[in-house]
Amino acid sequence: MTEDCAINENDIAKHVRKAVNDYFKDLDGEEPSCGIYDMVICCAEKPLIETVLHHAGGNQTRAAELLGINRNTLRKKMQDHRIK
Repeated sequence: MTEDCAINENDIAKHVRKAVNDYFKDLDGEEPSCGIYDMVICCAEKPLIETVLHHAGGNQTRAAELLGINRNTLRKKMQDHRIK
């Protein structure tokens, strides 16, 4: 892993921590109505895929490479999230 990746990962992790902590503060002691893991993944996956696709100029093969996933997996996730 390059140093740039480590910096970006820490930056992303910081934002995820803040968002999840804010979520718990907003709950004000109430129990979450759904699984937090699935909620966070669902909320992050669509904009991640959209942004990487945009960066790749719409090239799904390149986007899949950047994401580190198989192109068929990317296509399935695009279908799941209704990304054109």
